[in-house]
Amino acid sequence: MKELKKEDIKQEVFDLYDHYAHNRLSRRLFMDKLSTYAVGGLTVASLVSFVSPDYVKKIQIRQDDSRLKSEFINYDSPKGGGSIKGLLSRPANSKGKLPGIIVVHENRGLNPHIEDVGRRAGLAGFISLAPDALTPLGGYPGTDDEGRELQSKRDRNEMLEDFIAAFKYLKNHSECSGKVGVVGFCFG
Repeated sequence: MKELKKEDIKQEVFDLYDHYAHNRLSRRLFMDKLSTYAVGGLTVASLVSFVSPDYVKKIQIRQDDSRLKSEFINYDSPKGGGSIKGLLSRPANSKGKLPGIIVVHENRGLNPHIEDVGRRAGLAGFISLAPDALTPLGGYPGTDDEGRELQSKRDRNEMLEDFIAAFKYLKNHSECSGKVGVVGFCFG
């Protein structure tokens, strides 16, 4: 079978995935509806594989990139989930204070893609903090399905407080200039 291209797949398949990824469809209903597009040599498995993110293949900045100082930290979120884990990244050779960026994750938690975005911000000359709002429930579980399920168990306002606390932590960090922006994905 030839390699699938975006043009080979109807827009409705991408729309279905979007509804599934944003908890508007259950996995069972997503698969059932997706099966109607599995025709002419396309299988449900090939469609799922094409529209689902592949974090490992898409990583741009490795965890051990020597140009970065990147580490997991914990910060306090007294109005949110308590102690929250986050990935703090900045250029390894930075001199002086840097502007900051909070990287707010999708409805899945701090997955490898969001970690990569945080590292990219670090390489771009920022100090970045990518929090994991799933920390009170054990953190990103390793799959998007499990991450979405966990996030649905957290109070939305408490998670918002976790990101506000991340902003305050980064704004007051000794390596931050006090100027902090926020970039968000899905939940953010």
